[in-house]
Amino acid sequence: MTVRVGLTGGIASGKSTVSAVLAELGAVVVDADLIAREVVARGTPGLAAVVEEFGPDLLTPDGDLDRPAMGALVFADPDARRRLEAIIHPLVHRRSAELEAAAPAHAVVVHDIPLLAEVGRAGSFDAVVVVDAPAELQVQRMVEDRGWTREDAEARIAAQATREERLAIATHVVDNTGSLADLRRQVEAIHEELARRA
Repeated sequence: MTVRVGLTGGIASGKSTVSAVLAELGAVVVDADLIAREVVARGTPGLAAVVEEFGPDLLTPDGDLDRPAMGALVFADPDARRRLEAIIHPLVHRRSAELEAAAPAHAVVVHDIPLLAEVGRAGSFDAVVVVDAPAELQVQRMVEDRGWTREDAEARIAAQATREERLAIATHVVDNTGSLADLRRQVEAIHEELARRA
């Protein structure tokens, strides 16, 4: 049996690190962010639909989606975000299902979904792993590691589900306030438990 796992966490919580460790341990990782980039790559029907909805100003001179411009638009305008999600989410969902179907029998299939709490799909998984860190630590990481301003970091956190909303959907919580070794130990224990169920 395949064990279907939802993996989520707020921005700068360490979700990508947890995802990488799970992949290293043998889980099949289906990365929604990566797929979201794929489905609007140059020449795809997804990109054509985005241009039809939002206009050609959101393309780079090379014909790619101008991700920073698109991001600025949708973070400032909830209606624009909903229109973009209506195009991208079904495409991501379809591609995710294809990747899951291609996984070997008895695999631990991890769907890395940043906005899992927001899209209300937690119930469709056998387990939900939430990578948790306090908001102040998230802000500190974005400012120090990514060069963001404190205001931008706080705005991005405010646009996502609250820490409490994410913890409410968790069957497993990875506390990412310690060292990388601490994080790894927690992820190994969770993976071992999930693999036994597969």
